[in-house]
Amino acid sequence: MLHTINKSPFENGTMLTCFRFLQPGDPVLFIEDGVYAVRSAGHYTSDIRDVLKTNPVYALLPDLDARGIDAVVEGVQSIDYDGFVELVEHHQVNSWL
Repeated sequence: MLHTINKSPFENGTMLTCFRFLQPGDPVLFIEDGVYAVRSAGHYTSDIRDVLKTNPVYALLPDLDARGIDAVVEGVQSIDYDGFVELVEHHQVNSWL
């Protein structure tokens, strides 16, 4: 199952709730304001690193660019809209709003 997170973790606890329900191998995609979570050396770096031990983590590149984020936690993969569509084609989606 693909988990999408679109809210900043500084706004609410959605991201951490999502992390409690992840199954190993479930991809996580940060979009919109959710991309603030994957900033390199950010407040949530250790949480992201823990997830990366068992799950692929992605961030939507246009959303990173729009927010001026040019460095993400090592291991987080930046993807474009084509990559987003590919993930959706291969997984059921659970949107954490």
